[in-house]
Amino acid sequence: MKLFRYLKPFRLPICATLILVMIRALADLYLPTLSADMVNVGIVNRDIQYIWHVGIRMLVFAAAGASAFILSGYLSSRTAAGFARLLREKVFSRVESFSLHEFNRFGTASLINRTTNDITQLQNVLLFGMRMIVMAPMLSIGSLFLAFSIEPVLARTFVAVIPVLFAIIFITMRKGVPLFQAMQVKLDNLNLIMRERLTGIRVVRAFNRDDYEKQRFQDANRDYTATAIRVNRIMGAMMPLMALVMNLTIVGIVWFAGIRIDLGFTDVGNLMAFIQYAMHIMFSFVAISRIFAAIPRATASAARVNEILDTAVEIRDPENAKKTKGKGGSVEFRDVTFSYPGAEHSALSGISFMARPGKVTGIIGSTGSGKSTLASLILRFYDVDSGSILVDGVDVREMTQESLRSKIGFVPQNAVLFSGSVLENIRFGREDAEEKDIVRAAETAQAASFILDMKEGFSSMIAQGGRNISGGQKQRISIARAIVRRAKIYIFDDCFSALDYKTEARLRSALFKETKDSTVIIISQRVSTVKEADQIIVLEEGKIAGIGTHEELLNDCAIYREIVSSQFSEEGIA
Repeated sequence: MKLFRYLKPFRLPICATLILVMIRALADLYLPTLSADMVNVGIVNRDIQYIWHVGIRMLVFAAAGASAFILSGYLSSRTAAGFARLLREKVFSRVESFSLHEFNRFGTASLINRTTNDITQLQNVLLFGMRMIVMAPMLSIGSLFLAFSIEPVLARTFVAVIPVLFAIIFITMRKGVPLFQAMQVKLDNLNLIMRERLTGIRVVRAFNRDDYEKQRFQDANRDYTATAIRVNRIMGAMMPLMALVMNLTIVGIVWFAGIRIDLGFTDVGNLMAFIQYAMHIMFSFVAISRIFAAIPRATASAARVNEILDTAVEIRDPENAKKTKGKGGSVEFRDVTFSYPGAEHSALSGISFMARPGKVTGIIGSTGSGKSTLASLILRFYDVDSGSILVDGVDVREMTQESLRSKIGFVPQNAVLFSGSVLENIRFGREDAEEKDIVRAAETAQAASFILDMKEGFSSMIAQGGRNISGGQKQRISIARAIVRRAKIYIFDDCFSALDYKTEARLRSALFKETKDSTVIIISQRVSTVKEADQIIVLEEGKIAGIGTHEELLNDCAIYREIVSSQFSEEGIA
């Protein structure tokens, strides 16, 4: 598997573990021989000195085997845990480099499942495999060889039994592998439904759809459970069948060995050693069956993890990245066309405009006209199909993503806050921001008043996703997070929607003073939000329907007039 390349840092502990496992296997193989000698020579002849001599040797080998077992368990546990840690870091790092296209392709629920459950499956199979992958073959082959050397007649029974055991393992694996693969896919679906249920709990309850969601989850859960029960029945039947075969073999061995002892063809000590070797063989095949039972699920998990690691990232930094010519933060679209993967029509087509430093550019249009898509292209969440986007005269595809985004303060349409204090959430925009800068950004965003009214002020804790504050408060903290960045370009993607008109007017007035030297792009569906902009771009079905000031568009753009008349009539009624 390709994932074996991530085991290179653990070569030394893996080799040490395998050596310790071999020591334990050799000790286990030698102990039955010593016990046979003790019975055949010491006990039969009542040679106390010989009994003590062999007994001490047995204690030494038992202690060596126990010590090797403990150390190998410790090293294998550390190695498996370290491998899982490294693999999670690699997967997380690769996921962090994904564009939104790759995120949408896998889905959040599947990515979480692959990073947790699938890697845990690989960790478990590595942990068990390091202990048993050497020990089981050594014990089985060594025990078989020694059994033939002690009692070749009785050992022939293994020649008939071993093919039966292999047949049981083969049939079980053939039926189990497809089911393990199906289980992981169904687990993804189960996690997806659970995640949607938790994140959309307000909508579910508002529309009284609790019963529907419960039924939906139960259906997915039953589907997953049915597959899990089926595969566990198959795997669960393997070990009892193998134990039955081996125990019947031991019964047969004892029966025929008793006859051979009566006839004087063998000794009691040899029988004891032979039974111990038979038990070693049975233990080895049980261990092998457990390895084979774990391998199918681990194989399915490995394929899913490899799918993430082998996914080619569409958006990459160029090898010879260019630096911007100026420091102003100008943004220029040159005949940009873009369509989402798998879409029938272009989201944007033939877009050309210039947003200059010190100027405010407003973007307005109906739902689905491509406003937020335009913001995503500036940030290079996606790459354009044709045309180019230039920041300070340099195509964004010729810049590093870090250098591009370091110039931009972005406020998304849906305000996203993280668990932590208000101070930490605002400082997320700039790590080295001082407290006075954070307070100033909060004042500009009209957030300082409600923050100071909170029990601990800026040290007050924000729950996961901002559940303990209102939508308008979340938006204002998100705006403060962008302002504290002191960026050259600010993009406000319909982030004033939860604010009342009075608060929004105060915020825009303070915002324009704070960002007077930067390029400001405001995306909104409200005319009142963009009407004071230096230029307004009207989008309609992914194309520019008009560019100009508020007054110019009222005279020249019919679509803009329709938007204005509809909104102002509604506001007048209100």
